[in-house]
Amino acid sequence: METGVIQFALNGQLQKLDQADPNLSILTWLRTKMRLTATKEGCGSGDCGACTVIMGTPDPSGDMRYEAVNSCIALIGSLHGRHLITLEAFQQTPCHPVQQAMIEQHASQCGFCTPGIVMSLIALHAHQAGQPAPRPAVLEALSGNLCRCTGYRPIVAAGQQAMVQQWQPDTPGHPARGLADPARDPILTVDSSGDACLAPPSGARFDAPASLAALIELRRRHPRAQLVAGSTDLALNITQGLARFEHLISVSRVPELRGCQVEDGALVIGAATTFTELRAPLSQYWPAFDGLLERLGSLQIRNRGTLGGNIGNASPIGDMPPALIALGATLVLNGPDGERRLPLESFFLGYKNTDLRPGEFIHSVRLPLPAADTRLFIYKVSKRLDDDISAVLGAFHLTVSDGRVSDCRLAYGGMAATPARARQAESALRGQAWTETTVAAAVAALDQDFSPLSDVRASAEYRRRVAGNLLRRALAASRPDERNQPLTVTDYA
Repeated sequence: METGVIQFALNGQLQKLDQADPNLSILTWLRTKMRLTATKEGCGSGDCGACTVIMGTPDPSGDMRYEAVNSCIALIGSLHGRHLITLEAFQQTPCHPVQQAMIEQHASQCGFCTPGIVMSLIALHAHQAGQPAPRPAVLEALSGNLCRCTGYRPIVAAGQQAMVQQWQPDTPGHPARGLADPARDPILTVDSSGDACLAPPSGARFDAPASLAALIELRRRHPRAQLVAGSTDLALNITQGLARFEHLISVSRVPELRGCQVEDGALVIGAATTFTELRAPLSQYWPAFDGLLERLGSLQIRNRGTLGGNIGNASPIGDMPPALIALGATLVLNGPDGERRLPLESFFLGYKNTDLRPGEFIHSVRLPLPAADTRLFIYKVSKRLDDDISAVLGAFHLTVSDGRVSDCRLAYGGMAATPARARQAESALRGQAWTETTVAAAVAALDQDFSPLSDVRASAEYRRRVAGNLLRRALAASRPDERNQPLTVTDYA
């Protein structure tokens, strides 16, 4: 493999980059270097979806997995070994079923957001072609696309119309033919098996190691380099804060950091596993995660964002840490000095401050498999349903036997400088009957656990009240009857 070269396919054509700035977003590169301007910039923060493109990533079988991603917060180095598809790939006639449906349903309005919407629906079509798409599936695909003209009804109708249609490119050389036949994607001819890097004369550097050993060696030599995975949060420092990183080390291509497997009574999740990849195995054991992961960012964000990144950011409003703390998660850390483990709740030392030592990185997360009589409740409260940051997130892991709480772990996000357990509330519940009276005592104890702040997302008083009401909600949801069905906040109807 060529040293210092990032190789990938763009609309079916091989690309090699060796001089690109590692801080460059895919969007900026497309528009300024390649003059492919169908992809738009709306927010520069992964919120509006105008920049949506489709990225193909090889799976273990060798086929390509195509997903919609935000190009405004995806860095150019992340393209190595992948197939990038933009709207320009769909200029041939006859047009793609999504394009035809958008025309017939009069779904294009001012037009600025339309390219991103079309790409999100084409990505859904790549997985759904020929099958009817329920309205919730179309809405989830569009969860990261905002339309300021507010006309979503015809857009959703176009999505549902298009999904039942098959699509096969007329010509063998169609730039997006991989969407119809991933086994014959042209990216398979790209040598992406080894380590890769960008090292332009400017001095900035992007390393993409392909093995755990290579990553550890890079961390030994460059302990202060910035780690990057999906860059869904890190890239905001570039696009919003105008920061510049002199050395980035990607963990996304390290196979030892990817995937989920059961090992010694625990579900082990690699730190570089995306939210899309971990949703099914995680929800298999704890169904409450399915609702949470439907609302974590948008689909474009979940296709790029990783579990390790969500933890490593150490944000007090990160969606995953409270739920993982409630389950008693253990972090596996690795680095030049070897592997060590610690409880996730001990990892957070303060606001944006963690127990990571120089050169260390998050390797994986271990979750004990659920025992009998246990149940997990997760509730996220935000200003809007999709693609929004939590004001408060409550996660409650309860063991209830014969109507009594034999054990519990209650964790919250948005209530303190770090995701944290509500230990006084736990004490009020433990050993007591699972009743309204006991829950009321636990709610009162929350005032001893937290002194929340007021900010743009919620006032301190609102957070206090919501935190207690979420615990009451768990009680109601755990005892459904004909008048009180289980509560959910993820119903799009």
